[in-house]
Amino acid sequence: MSKPDKVNVAVVQMTCSGNKEENVSKAIAKIAEAAQQGANIVCLQELFPGLYFCQTEDHIQFLQAEPIPGPTSDRIQAAAKEHGVVVVASLFEKRAEGLFHNTAAVFDADGEMLGIYRKMHIPDDPHYYEKFYFTPGDIGFRTFDTKFGRVGVCICWDQWFPEAARLTALTGAQILIYPTAIGWLHPEKEEYGPAQVSAWETMMRSHAIANGVFVAAPNRVGIEDNIEFWGHSFVVDPTGTLLEVASHDQEETLIVECNLAQIEFSRTHWPFLRDRRIDAYGGLTKRFIDGDITS
Repeated sequence: MSKPDKVNVAVVQMTCSGNKEENVSKAIAKIAEAAQQGANIVCLQELFPGLYFCQTEDHIQFLQAEPIPGPTSDRIQAAAKEHGVVVVASLFEKRAEGLFHNTAAVFDADGEMLGIYRKMHIPDDPHYYEKFYFTPGDIGFRTFDTKFGRVGVCICWDQWFPEAARLTALTGAQILIYPTAIGWLHPEKEEYGPAQVSAWETMMRSHAIANGVFVAAPNRVGIEDNIEFWGHSFVVDPTGTLLEVASHDQEETLIVECNLAQIEFSRTHWPFLRDRRIDAYGGLTKRFIDGDITS
């Protein structure tokens, strides 16, 4: 059966509390609401079942992690099946004793779990102490063939790395989805706030342009301890045009029509994939090029 060219992508921007049951139930309700409004693909924000716990290094937080499949992923899977939508859900995965990942699970519209993506780039910034909690992903960059198109997933800090977007696009992604938890530290907002949001948005718009894909970025919103999550969730098309953008301070669900036929048009008019010099990129496998390199 052929897939539709036009799909409705929903990005869910919501606040979270310290009550896991409350957060998961809210996310499931928002999946239902998005489906009722015509969404085909629903994207939840990074680590939506709880507060963003990586602001401190605290061993007790490991108790929040779950296996995948597990209780929370099972509930999201059931919601995807019930409402006939693809769902991308970011979870704190317990892979084994002492081994944890920041992981997105992808469920097809019939409820099948198509697979997982484990966050590859792990930050260690003030109040983003993720290296304490998460082992870097080891299953590479992946695309999932859903009922409504090929969906590639990266997570938050991955969005700063063009290599991640490129490699995901090269696996056939039509839509790149970035579940995100990014915001302002209180002392920095006044001086750096606008530039930080602009840089974040610009990076993902550039991924859309360079790879000829749609990009969807669901971000958290609300104040949690030292971070004011800045929302501003958005969907962008292959020309880098912002199709819709959410506010900085309100819960919102954007439902955006994406015409996947635009991908071929963009790639044939801006043939960046055609003109790549794959014979000349060997230096990308190096940390830094200290001397001359010819391949």
